[in-house]
Amino acid sequence: MSHQLAVIGTGVIGNGWIARALAQGWEVVAFDPDPSAETRTRVFVENAWPSLTRLGLAESASLDRLRFADSLDAAVANADLIQENVPERLALKRDILANIDAAAAENVIIGSSTSGFKPSDLQQACTKAPGRVIVAHPFNPVYLLPLVELVGGTDTQADQIDTAQAHYKALAMRPLVVRKEIEGHLADRLMEALWREALHLVNDGVATTEEIDAAVVYGCGLRWPLMGTFLTFHLAGGEQGMRHMLEQFGPALKLPWTKLEAPELTDELIDRVVEGCEHQAAGRPVVELDRRRDDFLVELLDLVQKYWPEAEGLEGRI
Repeated sequence: MSHQLAVIGTGVIGNGWIARALAQGWEVVAFDPDPSAETRTRVFVENAWPSLTRLGLAESASLDRLRFADSLDAAVANADLIQENVPERLALKRDILANIDAAAAENVIIGSSTSGFKPSDLQQACTKAPGRVIVAHPFNPVYLLPLVELVGGTDTQADQIDTAQAHYKALAMRPLVVRKEIEGHLADRLMEALWREALHLVNDGVATTEEIDAAVVYGCGLRWPLMGTFLTFHLAGGEQGMRHMLEQFGPALKLPWTKLEAPELTDELIDRVVEGCEHQAAGRPVVELDRRRDDFLVELLDLVQKYWPEAEGLEGRI
């Protein structure tokens, strides 16, 4: 049985959803008011297709299963799942989600790709079936990275989250149900903490962007794909595990090493960050860096699957 995904907004994230759904054999109907949207989307998907092919395509996967609708109502008319990806402006998202809610059948889940807003805030202008409007936050590149954070709002029922989990699993994703609404959800809050520290280190002249990236790539970053934060520290405690680690290193948490607030984005800091990144890119266009990243992720995902094929004890939550 064929599934149909409606994608509203076709920027980098929206196009990532499109590529993933096509690779899984879904029909995709997209809507974006930009006249150049369809051309950009088809170029994006064609560029992603080699990596998706290496990762493994569904038997019915085809680029021909994508079409663009001429209106939002037409895009969502027969959808089994709807994904909203418009810019991160709350008023805009509320307006678009209210229009989608009014147009779509009331049993269809509407996922927002928002990286920061809470679902209860997104549901406020929806009057038909607000509970089915949830956060479904993916990670770039969406067509390769499997995590999607699912967050329900005030009006969301447990069965709606269950339905959402089933749909995203059918897209070969790993849904992580976030227990409580919180700005930034889970993963982005963790990434933002590292990002703030990195900006401070650049701003204070402690390190360049390249040196900070090297510290992640050749240090902590190598452990994170397998163990994440907590299990990594559990091993740091030796045979006694986390309890010994906290007893030994816990007092250091009180030391004023960390910078909890981001530094002011002065022109000088912006220039340092931009110049550092341009030095690292070494003149290579973004499309070339995208392909290099994708090739790496395909191989890395094979390793993750080999060593952590299923998160034991987390069935139904991830």
